[in-house]
Amino acid sequence: MPLSDAPAAKGDSHDALRLMLTAWEEGTDAGISPEMMAFAALYTGMSDLVGALGEDQVAKLMERLAARVRGGEFSFSATRQ
Repeated sequence: MPLSDAPAAKGDSHDALRLMLTAWEEGTDAGISPEMMAFAALYTGMSDLVGALGEDQVAKLMERLAARVRGGEFSFSATRQ
């Protein structure tokens, strides 16, 4: 199942983001660097996605992400708009 077809209850994405931001703040307050938190979050997320969707679907998702990263979609200035 493609990621865009994954069912989500209303508000789930906001709840997930709120929980991730809370965990991020706790980690950085404990002295863990933002870069290490990012690697841990990516690894955890990728592992869960592979478990849910399989290696091929996640690999396809990652291939599309490269262009999005290069296009600045995840750059600080783009996310503050």
